[in-house]
Amino acid sequence: MGSDFTLNRRRLLQGAAAGATVAALAGLPTARRAYAADFTVGFIYVGPHDDFGYNQAHAQGAAAVKKMAGVKVLEEENVPEDVAVEKSMESMIQQDGAKLLFPTSFGYFDPHILKIAPKYADVRFEHAAGLWTDKLPKNIGSYFGYIFEAQFINGIVAGHTSKSGKLGFVAAKPIPQVLQNINAFTLGAKLVNPKATTQVIFTGDWSMPVKEAEACNSMIDQGVDTVTMHVDSPKVVTQTAEKRGAMTCGYHCSQAALAPAGYLTGAEWNWTDLYPKFVTMAMKGEMIPNFYRGGFKEGLIKQSPYGAKVGDAAKKQADEVKAALSAGTYLIFKGPLKDNKGKEVIAAGASLSQSNESDVQLESMHFLVEGVLGDLPG
Repeated sequence: MGSDFTLNRRRLLQGAAAGATVAALAGLPTARRAYAADFTVGFIYVGPHDDFGYNQAHAQGAAAVKKMAGVKVLEEENVPEDVAVEKSMESMIQQDGAKLLFPTSFGYFDPHILKIAPKYADVRFEHAAGLWTDKLPKNIGSYFGYIFEAQFINGIVAGHTSKSGKLGFVAAKPIPQVLQNINAFTLGAKLVNPKATTQVIFTGDWSMPVKEAEACNSMIDQGVDTVTMHVDSPKVVTQTAEKRGAMTCGYHCSQAALAPAGYLTGAEWNWTDLYPKFVTMAMKGEMIPNFYRGGFKEGLIKQSPYGAKVGDAAKKQADEVKAALSAGTYLIFKGPLKDNKGKEVIAAGASLSQSNESDVQLESMHFLVEGVLGDLPG
């Protein structure tokens, strides 16, 4: 739908939601009708809603909210990480009466949400990945999933399936959440093949299609036979690898349709459970946690089905580890652990636990583990 989606989406959704609300609430008491019809939720995406990636995963969560009675959903896509998102948030609040906003991109948080939130104390701002502290306004919340658990499973499957032991990772920026994924993927592969390596190339931004294709081709030229990624839209990397005969592990949502021959599995978000939960809490006047994290155990993430090239041994080990992660009994980042410069980053007996919601060290990760080929930019 392209730019038409951006320009007309809110008007379209308002009309559709108004009609649906009248029909759905016809039999409810008057007070309930007014309460339900007035609750408006806004979602803002940095890219297109159908990008086979980060934005599509959030849009799937928004779609689940649309099914809720008495909720009006607003969406805007292709909103840059600059003053444009401030205008979008204020428009949703002032013109549409939004009481709960999900500005989903990492760069929306500082300074944009931090600037707008204090002006609207009765509006809740929920941001994906921002690190909330008690010094921030109480109407700001940070939520995210420990999706590196699913990237660890990706690594196990890649470790079993790769013939060369040379894996590749196309990454956007060296923020902690990206580094968690690179490191977890590598540790998963090394669990199977201690000699496995992960070559990483940072593109510099969330959506750089040309650089993503170049990075993927460069790695394959150097013998990498399995690639994964952390960019907004994995579409380019997945399709490039498929054309080159390489295998891929997906990210954000399933890219299996883009790579029928080489798709092994993927790390996926499960916002379709969390978003309706948060909206329900807000409608009831309940306090949404200011800092919320979780992985397989909490249902915030899921794993793509295995592709045709994944063997029984890979499935067995991956399923066993996933079950342990789901039970909360498996730690990924535990010592002794060295970075790729030989420095100990986690001592023996210590760990960075994904079961601890407030683990600042985990949220502040700034190293690449042994086995990763590449350096942190800048």
